Amino acid sequence: MSTPLATAEPRQRTLRRRGSATRRDHLVGYAMIAPQVLGAVAFVLVPLIAVAWYSLHEWNVLANTFVFAGADNYDRMLSDPALRDSLMASLVFSIGLVVLNVSLALLLAVLLNQKLPGTTTFRTFFFSPVVVSLVAWTIVWSFLLQDDGGINGFLASLGVEGPNWLRNEGTAMLAVIVVQVFKNVGLNMILFLAALQSVPEEIQEAARIDGAGAWRRFRSIVLPLISPTILLVSILTIVGSLEVFAQIAVLTGGGPGNSTTVLVYFLYQQAFRFNDFGYASAISVLLFVIVLALTLIQWQTRKRWVFDEV
Repeated sequence: MSTPLATAEPRQRTLRRRGSATRRDHLVGYAMIAPQVLGAVAFVLVPLIAVAWYSLHEWNVLANTFVFAGADNYDRMLSDPALRDSLMASLVFSIGLVVLNVSLALLLAVLLNQKLPGTTTFRTFFFSPVVVSLVAWTIVWSFLLQDDGGINGFLASLGVEGPNWLRNEGTAMLAVIVVQVFKNVGLNMILFLAALQSVPEEIQEAARIDGAGAWRRFRSIVLPLISPTILLVSILTIVGSLEVFAQIAVLTGGGPGNSTTVLVYFLYQQAFRFNDFGYASAISVLLFVIVLALTLIQWQTRKRWVFDEV
């Protein structure tokens, strides 16, 4: 007959083994996520804190000055007309890019989702700009959009006199938007195409039998089912539109005037042309707040239009 002590000892050993296995699993898990956590801390959290700290100072590298200024840089932002112009340019660029990019990507995805010959070739054609170097892509377009470039040469062959696209305030922003749309529309197209191909054919067939037309099926069935992808694409496109820099630097240099000086390019000017790193850091904080706010707004409003969100 076993005693309570004899019965308890194996149970305690079992519990100790389980506890040891649990701790070992925890250590393995921590080891797995450690590189990502360390990377996020070193390259995201620490730079954010540093930029916030720098924004409270007047920092001129050439003059070798670093003086605490409190909220002076933020007060300066409130009364800086150049900053307001750059915010307006960023707004125009973002709206134009998001509307054209998302709508064109969805249209191309719908067309290329049809079972027609040659769709693979067209998918490759529209996606290939995504893998091309951004600077190389922009330089090519800068030659095409010059006053005597390829675009105006083609228009001249049709009897149309084209403007100097990159030196005209009425067309410079439009030209930059179109160049960026053609660069990245293929990526969004692929995302939409994958979402469209995941829509069950049975649901559309049932709606077709019930008499729903193509537009009604697309509006009432396809769009709700691909709404999570629409949310993803819209967030990525909006964030990307607020971070545009290379296209502006290569194509227009912020001109003509300040018509294409978006917020990131204005930040670059303050830091590396005027050597005012304190003010540039304050603008960086503003940019971070704008991106964070827009992302949170989209994320919170998803419950109203994203399918299967509660």
